[in-house]
Amino acid sequence: MPSDPYANALDILTATATQRVWSVLVSVFGDLARHEGEGIDGPVLTALMAEAQIKPEATRVALHRLRNDDWITSVKSGRTSHHSLTRTGRRLSLAASARIYSTPEETAQGWQLVLLETATSESREDMETLGFALLAPRLYIGADNLMAPDGALALPADTAPRWLGAQFEPKDLSQDYAALHERLMAIDALKLDAAALSPVQIGVLRSLIVHGWRRLVLKHPDLPRDVYSDAWRGHDCRALVTGLLARLPRPALNDLHD
Repeated sequence: MPSDPYANALDILTATATQRVWSVLVSVFGDLARHEGEGIDGPVLTALMAEAQIKPEATRVALHRLRNDDWITSVKSGRTSHHSLTRTGRRLSLAASARIYSTPEETAQGWQLVLLETATSESREDMETLGFALLAPRLYIGADNLMAPDGALALPADTAPRWLGAQFEPKDLSQDYAALHERLMAIDALKLDAAALSPVQIGVLRSLIVHGWRRLVLKHPDLPRDVYSDAWRGHDCRALVTGLLARLPRPALNDLHD
């Protein structure tokens, strides 16, 4: 029996630990309908989630949560509900899209060290919000295009010693990247052909690829490859995600109704 690349890719993407359905929905809307005026009708969303092997009752519970969290708004027209991101959900999705969808060529090419006058729990939280990672008390590392706080000493840097990455790479995140890299490599080897897939199938594959990637890429600073250790697979995952999404162009929302 001939192999089915779509079914194999779907098996790879859904074989991981139980997904938080509300988080999958955030990825679906963030990829397929994140701009103002865009939304997904209930039957289409049901079809997308069914392809992702998520039950309708789980989708309903997740939608309820996202409405309560001001991420999703739902409007009923006759017997059909139309779901879209709220203003808050759209703002947060668009803010994250630069990190999620940037190509390897568009990511940070330089980095800097920033030394603060004092070290407090508040300053660490503020620095992490700005996109910096802690190296030592008062000392942070970040991309060279980030704005250091007033009063801080910012030092541009170029050559990174091989041990530097291990100073700020969370072990569990590094392991998660290694696992994602294996899955993406396996999907890439399937040589998926968008012409052989329906718009719903393309939408599901894109959303699940983005979901696995989004859960990791937003958890750490955006730094050049040279700053990380050899074990770090984040940049390799970005290259694979970029290639897979290019191979599976985002379907028009109207086409998902077919």
